[in-house]
Amino acid sequence: MTDKLIYQVGLTMINGVGESHARLLLHALGDAEAVFSESQANLEKIPGMNATLAEEIKRPDVLLKAEKEIAFAESKQISIYFITDPRYPQRLKQCADAPLLFYYRGNANLDAPHILSVVGTRKASHYGREMTEQIICDLAVKQPDLLIVSGLAYGIDICAHTAALQQGLPTVGVLAHGLDRIYPPAHRKTAVEMITQGGLVTDFPTGVFPDKPNFVRRNRIIAGLADATLVVESAEKGGSLITADLAFSYERDVFAVPGRVTDSHSKGCHALIRQNKAALVTSADDLIMAMQWDVEERTSGKMPRQMELLFPENEEKQKILSLLIERQEIHTNDLALLLQLPIQQLSSLLFEMELDGLVKALPGNRYKPL
Repeated sequence: MTDKLIYQVGLTMINGVGESHARLLLHALGDAEAVFSESQANLEKIPGMNATLAEEIKRPDVLLKAEKEIAFAESKQISIYFITDPRYPQRLKQCADAPLLFYYRGNANLDAPHILSVVGTRKASHYGREMTEQIICDLAVKQPDLLIVSGLAYGIDICAHTAALQQGLPTVGVLAHGLDRIYPPAHRKTAVEMITQGGLVTDFPTGVFPDKPNFVRRNRIIAGLADATLVVESAEKGGSLITADLAFSYERDVFAVPGRVTDSHSKGCHALIRQNKAALVTSADDLIMAMQWDVEERTSGKMPRQMELLFPENEEKQKILSLLIERQEIHTNDLALLLQLPIQQLSSLLFEMELDGLVKALPGNRYKPL
């Protein structure tokens, strides 16, 4: 346990200080420790703060609660990730509303090469369960490095986790409560198995019960951890549609499995497709092709060939490609800084290279070589 971690956990445990206030404090003061060492008078002067919140920050029991939470985490082999931690999952960090801190118990790589979130109705039909199992079974064969993420809820969620475990894929459940409990209790056995073949994630500390608003809040993590979200059966309203909307807002790919036009459990999927928020998929092959994972597979092992590619008419393109191959993935701002190129010029070059099949655009203004 480090003092730094105590302050980071403590920042999330201040009464009345939610993530928006916490971000303001971090922006104003630099780090979590500075928040607690700053005087109450100066805290009150920070835009968005007031005397009541400043007083809550100075309460001594805040850091005592943080110490207790860290002790529990250490006793249960739970890792704690803060937003500034270099281990913090890169896909999630790109999201504007990413949790400042979350707890993780498991062994899956949260920066796995390919991550898919699978969500859907709690009242899954035989068709929905069958489609979920078949798609994940086929994905396991063709994309064995895939990580499956879901919410451990009844219906499609637990079906996705179970199918992944059966196929040898790691699977992570995002919880709407602390890691001192499992909800629903019926899924405890699966959750225990997931700890050794995947993991459990939550941004809620111990003592937090699975209240309804928490399920909505945790959906941003389900969407944010993944490259894409697959919706299998959803009514006109529901948590899976919230997750899909969040993924869409993060500029991640969204897919939906269609059902019969008269099936109420598929109305949400049909609406996503009709609104052009989700692409229609009926198989693992559809999803793999849409994500261009098949292109990655065909081009794997061919990097030396790319290194030999020359652009006699444009030295910048060669430098871009060399850097992408070296870094594997990089933000356009970092690329522009390294190459000392204006963003507008770099964007134009990257677009040309994307058309030539040399690079791939990723969510969050990031690129990688093909």
